[in-house]
Amino acid sequence: MAPHCFVDVHVVQTVPPANLNRDDQGNPKEAVYGGVRRSRVSSQAWKRATRLHFDAQAPEIERATRTKRILAQLTERIARNNELETEPAARIATAVLGQLGLSQGKKAGDTAYLLFYGQAQLDAIAALVTGRAAELAALDDKGLAEAATELPVTAALQAGHPMGVALFGRMVADIPALNVDASVQVAHALSTHETQLEFDYFTAVDDENEKEETGAGHIDSIGFNSATLYRYATVGLDQLTANLGGDNDAAFDALDRFVDSFARSAPTGYQNAFAHRTRPSLVAVVVRTDQPVNLVSAFEEPVPAESGIQAASARRLAEEHTTAVRMWGDEPLHTAITHTFTTGDPRTKDTAEALTQAFGTPVAFPELLSGLRARLTQARETA
Repeated sequence: MAPHCFVDVHVVQTVPPANLNRDDQGNPKEAVYGGVRRSRVSSQAWKRATRLHFDAQAPEIERATRTKRILAQLTERIARNNELETEPAARIATAVLGQLGLSQGKKAGDTAYLLFYGQAQLDAIAALVTGRAAELAALDDKGLAEAATELPVTAALQAGHPMGVALFGRMVADIPALNVDASVQVAHALSTHETQLEFDYFTAVDDENEKEETGAGHIDSIGFNSATLYRYATVGLDQLTANLGGDNDAAFDALDRFVDSFARSAPTGYQNAFAHRTRPSLVAVVVRTDQPVNLVSAFEEPVPAESGIQAASARRLAEEHTTAVRMWGDEPLHTAITHTFTTGDPRTKDTAEALTQAFGTPVAFPELLSGLRARLTQARETA
């Protein structure tokens, strides 16, 4: 396999009236691009949705968590594993984590920032004191702190990264040894066209109102918009493999689950009010050996607000990819696509043909995933 291998994921997805990701005013996030205002969903929102999606399908031991409450989590494990009361278990946990030098938060027992780690990694830290807990609990504070310094706590957090940490990385500003470089970059989702912020004014009636009482029990409004979004992410396969200890098969598994979850997931903002869950109309993967390439420039000129925005957006994407490959002469290692547009429908015939020219014959999504893995495996074996 080439020394650098990037897997780009391009998605076109139409979302009905929704407020997937709100700003500080409670309205859908927006951005100006190409001189007009667009709907936007932050990369952080979609990364979290993606992580929660693939974690939900994994055994708990393989999941990651991001929290300020690592002390409470470790205390619970030490108490359970050693049949200790909470107080002595907390003393041990505090001493064990103390050697990391984590900055303390405003709330007692919290760290100053969210720490991202795997459940298996915390289990490994708890296992360092299993069988010794009673002995450690009997020591005074100084003796306990000295005993804790002998434990390889940092090493436990540097190895055995779960998929979430291997993909999205970990940043601990004051402890560089715990940093993990992310192997995934996710762009802010952006509408391919201009959007307008709208408001849903609503009232709620008190069911127990007396007959003579009129009016609402609650009045409010929710900002929303609807959009056809272009979503993009890229995975640095070499970095992902390194984060997983050089295990190629584990990296391919993580890539497969990331692409699947990135395509299927969605942020949950106001989901009960809007029921906004849809599936993409297009998912394309492009394997490159030079650099990641975001194709958002296809939409610098907004798609006109007319019927067929979804098809026009997909056609623009195909044309941008074809033009870029022809201009730069850097044929990708692999391309594959699944989409809903057909040559049998005169409304989408041109779109379907453009997509085939750009990305190849469309396949079902499971075949896209299996074909991607097969091509990467072949590249690895012939490297």
